[in-house]
Amino acid sequence: MPQTPQYSERLERLTFDALPGWAADNHRAALSSLQRICSKPELLKNTVTDLVLKADDFEAQCPEIEVALKTPKAARSFLETHFSPYRVVRKGFVTGYFEPELRASRHRTAVFQTPLHRKPSGLETVSPKNRPPDWPADLSHGRLQNGILIEMPDRGAIMDGALDQEALELVWLESPIDAFFVHVQGSARLRLDDGSVMRVGYAGKTGHPYTGVARLLVKRGEGAPEDFTMSGLRTWLETNPDRRDALLRENRSYIFFREVVGAEPEQGPVGSAGIALSPGRSLAVDPAHIPFGALVFVSASFKDPDTPKRSFARLMVADDSGSAIKGPVRGDIFAGSGKVAGDVAGDIRHEAEFVLLLPNAQTD
Repeated sequence: MPQTPQYSERLERLTFDALPGWAADNHRAALSSLQRICSKPELLKNTVTDLVLKADDFEAQCPEIEVALKTPKAARSFLETHFSPYRVVRKGFVTGYFEPELRASRHRTAVFQTPLHRKPSGLETVSPKNRPPDWPADLSHGRLQNGILIEMPDRGAIMDGALDQEALELVWLESPIDAFFVHVQGSARLRLDDGSVMRVGYAGKTGHPYTGVARLLVKRGEGAPEDFTMSGLRTWLETNPDRRDALLRENRSYIFFREVVGAEPEQGPVGSAGIALSPGRSLAVDPAHIPFGALVFVSASFKDPDTPKRSFARLMVADDSGSAIKGPVRGDIFAGSGKVAGDVAGDIRHEAEFVLLLPNAQTD
């Protein structure tokens, strides 16, 4: 078994022939998703782990990847030559996410009343170097003011106007429900009232812990987990306007956004790794356990959106993260942009098997 100092889960060596679903996967699509790192090899420069190719090795193989993409057989051969599959013995869990497409305005109007906020000045990630002695252990960000790190207001305080005097409004949406789901997804494609299109992406957060409000509703007997997929939660929020805001306040985490410029319209949003996400191939992970650039073959019982006759079994690239994605066998599958992708993503809440494809250069 390879030495994986940053990964504590037990791994079981497999062969590709014994990997269920491997032969039926679209290896060219998987390799094309991996190829995106060729445009940003510095992503791997500071990755000290056996779970991904070293940056220099990856750069050297980019021309070979280009050649391998010419045929399905060559793509599969490349992956099977340079990597070996290791199954994570512990059962994993996957959800789905997507890029919403919504109506919006750069200015507040009678229709567009709910803002997405820019990152405030002084927002910093809390680290051992800047952490005050009495700083709460579960608070990941703070605001530096006059040389002192202070706690940001949480979602409830911001809903009550804690940031209103700072003119941080980036864009305005039609409803607080739309805004909440943009916070959950971390990005959105917005069709503005002047006819233009705007893309927004994650810029920071208040640092308060994330609480899944759907899970709270299940605990309180409002329904079963299957009742609170993304669409089910939206329905509850829309049909319970008198209880909506109180529930949203219980998720103290609040996200800040930036306008994303220069992205190609056909590309996905830019993920935490700094590259455009690939629908159906990008996997949000916990970078504390699985580093960006890792290859993860994910299999689960839900139907493959592109091939409904078979269950989901795809090679994915770890290239994003999320506040709710914590632990070594937790993943979030990027389904794409728009309503159809949202319907797909909203129905994914399944146990899954994770198989890591480890580079042979590090495992030999």
